[in-house]
Order: sequence, then structure tokens, then C-alpha cells
Amino acid sequence: MVHSNTANEMIFDRVETLLANMTLKEKAGQVNQKLYGWEVYRKTDNGYELTEKFKEHVERWDGIGVLYGLFRSDPWSAVNFENGITEDVSAEVANMIQQYVKEHTRLGIPVLLSEECSHGHQGLDSMITPVNLGIGATWNPELHEKLMAAVAEEVRAKGAHLALVSTLDILRDPRWGRSEECFSEDPYLASRLTEAVLKGMQGEPSDFIPEGKMAAVLKHFASQGNGIGGKNAAPASIGERELREIHLPPMAAAIQSGAMACMAAYNEIDGIPCHANGYLLNHILREEFGFKGAVMADGCALDNLVALTQSRERAAALALENGVDISLWDDVFTTLETAVETGLVSEEKLNDAVRRVLTLKFKMGLFDQPFVEAKLRQNKEQAGKINLESARQSIVLLKNEGILPLKKDVKKVAVIGPNADAIYNQLGDYTPFQREGRVITVLKGIASLAEEAEVVYEKGCGIRSGDLEGLEKAVRLASGSDVAIVVLGGSSARDFDAQFDLNGAVVNTTGEEEMDCGENVDVANLELGGLQLQLLQKVMETGTPVVVVLIQGRPHAIPWIAEHAPALISAWYPGQMGGQAIAEVLFGKVNPSGRLPVSIPRSSMQLPVYYNYKDGGYKKDYFDMSGNALYPFGYGLSYTEFKYENLRVTRKTITAAQLWSGEKFSITVDVTNKGERDSYDVIQLYLKGKGSSITRRVKELKGFKKVWLATGETKEVTLELGAEEIQVFSSQNTLSSNRDGLKLKLEALSTS
Repeated sequence: MVHSNTANEMIFDRVETLLANMTLKEKAGQVNQKLYGWEVYRKTDNGYELTEKFKEHVERWDGIGVLYGLFRSDPWSAVNFENGITEDVSAEVANMIQQYVKEHTRLGIPVLLSEECSHGHQGLDSMITPVNLGIGATWNPELHEKLMAAVAEEVRAKGAHLALVSTLDILRDPRWGRSEECFSEDPYLASRLTEAVLKGMQGEPSDFIPEGKMAAVLKHFASQGNGIGGKNAAPASIGERELREIHLPPMAAAIQSGAMACMAAYNEIDGIPCHANGYLLNHILREEFGFKGAVMADGCALDNLVALTQSRERAAALALENGVDISLWDDVFTTLETAVETGLVSEEKLNDAVRRVLTLKFKMGLFDQPFVEAKLRQNKEQAGKINLESARQSIVLLKNEGILPLKKDVKKVAVIGPNADAIYNQLGDYTPFQREGRVITVLKGIASLAEEAEVVYEKGCGIRSGDLEGLEKAVRLASGSDVAIVVLGGSSARDFDAQFDLNGAVVNTTGEEEMDCGENVDVANLELGGLQLQLLQKVMETGTPVVVVLIQGRPHAIPWIAEHAPALISAWYPGQMGGQAIAEVLFGKVNPSGRLPVSIPRSSMQLPVYYNYKDGGYKKDYFDMSGNALYPFGYGLSYTEFKYENLRVTRKTITAAQLWSGEKFSITVDVTNKGERDSYDVIQLYLKGKGSSITRRVKELKGFKKVWLATGETKEVTLELGAEEIQVFSSQNTLSSNRDGLKLKLEALSTS
């Protein structure tokens, strides 16, 4: 980690000098993120103007600390191309805000602009990438680092500074509507991709954010992916060992990569909400892990604390005392002045939070240059290529009985299904409105590649609806075609008619929407909705060869499809370039290289099915159903064949003292592409602990590498096991208590 004592001291001195000159009101203003960004401007015939609501807010606290979602576009904000901020004028509006605050406040402290960047920026004209589950399926942190660098460059050029990015949630129950925001069910894979996010968005750890980079606000801390029943914001009924083994590693890795901010999670752990959990935010995060950055509240989450405290002032004191620095939309932090004046919380606690906010602003260089140069991005074409490659590598081939890749001489292709030509179904939640022609659907992708074939299309049915109107037409098209590509799955596409909570989550749907995934859209049944399975069955009854493509934000339970469909692909929500990537895989232009980042269940009734369960000697299967996943974590097929040979290790034993001093086990294997296609392979290393004082997991991912191999090529691949990979949270609630005397042994190596 790169540090400069001079730079650190300079930032510290400037922060302390400024803080000493601030009033209580100004301090409270710096930690409040009350406004919705789309409320601060108005688009007129002559350009943009700032609203009275914005000006009143500036006057109330003599400044603004953080402003959320200036550029946000979606049905909740009701911002579109008619009334929103397009890319070409983004810098202009951002500069208007900075100029107004500079001229109309006593200290002229610049504003941090925070933006949603879950899978690309949730603003108009933005690049929309595969969702996190798709990125997890790439098993390629190096590629994701490049993608996030492209996202950061785009959003920073608009004038924003903080990117809200989901990286910390570990998916333990796929019924959860926010499954798509998780990288994986595995903490090691999620940790490596979290590191990639930080390297891409912020650059290498340093004292200042470089030009073209942003500070990432990592969300959500912690264990939100373990909510009871798969319900959004539900309690995480876990002990400290599960918390530390599964849910904390991504944040620990993030801190080592220079994390400057994170967002607290909605859920509680053992009765304590994360936003009021001093043990989590102060003791573990700051004291134990060494986190120096800011903790942001989730949307309106602090308002939920009023149920505990019975007053907003006490809720503000509770959150501040326990480690929350920045609010989000709530009415609680607006009472901080009163909370301090009445002695509910000390002003020094408020000072600590203000220090972290001001430090972020100095690290962004905002005090020296709050304005952004109004110029269009230079690397759009390169960013598009990286986005396309990410979509390609996110695709997982689950089954192939010789039908794929499609033959070049195919004459007629039927493209069928609710996700075959649905733009927003392909993009996931937290998605802005799209310009015409910006998204390549599966239908468009196939039509562009199958130039000599006739491509016919019929939706057939909806995601959830029971409308039979298009079903028979789809069957007729399939019966007269050489192959039918049936594109099924789910949708996180929000509708204008849906009802939204104050934090933007869907409260309920009217019954007309096709949305079955996304924030607050949790399901009890993981089977495909509506008439999708019936559509597929009728198409298959025609005898036409069928390829099933699943575009989805969570793993669905698909036992019938897995048994009967001759070919099956999982594409997650693949982003704007997803249709092209899927078509390239179907026609063999690209070899599928994705591997499952999450286990696919047979049924909701067998949950949980994550691969790294505890090996306690209990019966895994049910009396009436297998306990195993339909498709396991790490699984994925290819059009070529790989062979592993000559597995070897540098040493079989190592002492704990050597391990903690930095020495590692090195495991090497020769990997050969035995097939007829150049391709990537993903080499995966799993650990099974023995001789422990605690119950260990059946296996744990502890290393992987994605390697490109030409036909016939052999590469030597080395993976390492060090202290981070081998350490355990012992029965004494410490990490490896026997550091000096313990000797660790590597045995039973296998390439299976």
C-alpha cells in the first residue's frame, strides 16, 4: 500500500483547520445526505436551473455534505430523457451545484456527488454492464478491474465522486430479490472481485484519488445476503463464526486494497441493526480491520432506528455513536444539532464523522478543483469492447447434447420467449432509461450473426402473466424451423405503475408487471414464473431441436429443463451487449468459459444448497429429494476439452510461524487444451480442513485462475495457499491461536 507521510499530514492539517472553524450547524450539514438528487434541478427550455428546495437545503446547513443521485434515472425517480441530465450536459449541471455552494455558503466546502453504480452508472447515456452474478460467473478479476475502470472514467467525467457499488453481499438464499447484486455464494471469489472493483475504480491504494477515478462506497456491511427466508432486509440469524467466515472476508480484502467508504446493511445480526452495531462498525471494522474510511447509511435506514429509541434525536445519537458517518434521505440525522446540544451524543463524535467526510473531499482534490471539465469521454469504444468481453465470459454452458454450437448451414431459426427481445429484462435492477438501439437483445444478436438464415420471432408468453395469446404462434414458428432458441428467465425491470417505498424499493406490484426479481421482490418459489415452462414443453413437443437460454437475476429451480432440454445456457442479466455475446456463444464464435458463481437448486424446498456447508456428519439428502444442487458452484461446460496433469506441490508441510511470516504452499498443475477450439479454462483450488477444534466445511474455494489456452497448448498454472487462505476462526474466537507450534500438512491432492 502506497503512503506518503507528507501527504497524510497535509490532509490531516487541512481537515483539522477547517473543522476548528466550523459551527455545529455546518458540521451537521456535512454528514447529512438528505436530498434526492433529481429534486435539486429543473430542465427548462433554456437549459437547467437549481430548485428552491436545493437552495433552502443549502441555507439550512450553510452547505451540503453529500448529494445522492443527481444523475439517477429510473421509474422511481421518474427521470428520463425528457426531463433528466444527459451525458453531454452532466458536467455543466454538476458545476452549477458546486458554484452555487461555493458562492452561497460561509466556508464554500465542495459537495460530494454520490451515484449508483451497481452494474454501470444509473444515469442517462451510461454503459450498463452484466450484473454482479454475471461478473461472478466470469471468474476473471483482471477483466473486471478493466470494466470498473471504464465505469469510473465515465461517471467521474460527469462530475460525480462516490460510486455506490454492491460487492459485500454473499448470496446464501437465492429467493432474495437482490441476488443479482451478489458476486457469489462464496467469500473468496467475492473478495477477489471486490479487490478488482477497488483497483479499477480508485486505482492502486494511495493518498489521493487519481484523475478519472472515483471512491467506491462498498455495500452492504454486513451479512445482508443471509436474511431469514430470503426476505429483503430480514434479520441474519447467524453466529459470529458464520459472520467472520462467510460475510466479512470481502470487506477485509477491500481494506487491504484501499477502501475509503462502505454502506451499512439494512439487516440486524443477533438483534442489533447494523446501523446501530458498534461491535460491527467500530470494533471489528475500524479497530480490528483498520478501516479509516466513512460509513454511509442505507436509504432511510436510520429512520428504522426510531422504533428502538422512540425519538429521532436518540436514533441519531445511537447511529453516530455506533459508527455511522453519513445519512441517506432519512429524517434522523437532520436532528443531530439537537442531539448534540441536549447531550445525547458528544460533539467530538460528530467531529469524527465530519473528519471522514472532509478527508474524502480532500482525497478527491475537491478543495483545489471542485469543477469538472465539460468534455465527452475519449474511450467509449474501448469501454464497449470490455463490456462485451465481460458479457461473453459471464455466460455459463450448463448442458449440451451436441446441438451447440449451431451449424453454419442452419436455414431457419425461431427465437422464442419473453426474454428474447425485452430490453429492460436483460439489464437488471438499478437501470436507467435506454436510448433506442443502445441494447442488443438476443433476437438482434442472432439476426446479426445468422445472416444467411431466416430468423423468426415470437414472444410466446410473459415472465409472470397467464396470457395464452402468443403461445400457439410460437409453437407454429418452432415447428417450421431448424432450431428453436427459447429465451426464458426473470425480470427486474421496474414499471411506472409499481408502488415504491421512500428508499426506492418496490412496495408491491399491481399484478400487471412482469418483475419477479430486484430489490424487495423476493420469491418463495424459484421455478420459472407464468407459462414459461408450458411454452418450452409445447415447443419441444414439435420435435424441433431446442436451446434454452436463461436470462435471470437469480438461479431458478429448473429440474425439468435440465433433464429434457438438449442444450441449456445461463446468461444472468448480461447488460447492453448481452444479446451479441449470447449469439456469439450459440454460433461458436466464442467458446463459453463462464463457471457458476452460485449453486443452482432443484427446488426452493431444499434450500440452502450452497456448496460450502458444514461437514457435521448429518444426512445431506431428504427422504423425498436429493440434498445436492442441480448444478454445483464452479460448474460450467465448454466446446473444447481440458486435461490436468502432473499435479505437484513445493512442500507438504509448513509451520504456522512460517505461514504467518509470509511463506506459502505452491500447487502447480499442467493444463492442456485437448480440443479443437481456443478457449479459457478456470482452474479452481479447494481446501478441506482436518484436525480442527471446530467443524469445518466440506470444501472451500481458496484459489483460482482463468487461463487462455490455444488448441493443443499446455500451460503450467501455479496457485498458492498462504495465511489468508488457511487461517480459521478458532474455538477460542481468535485467528489461529497456535501460531508457533502448529504444523500444517497438505495432503490428498486431486485434479477431480
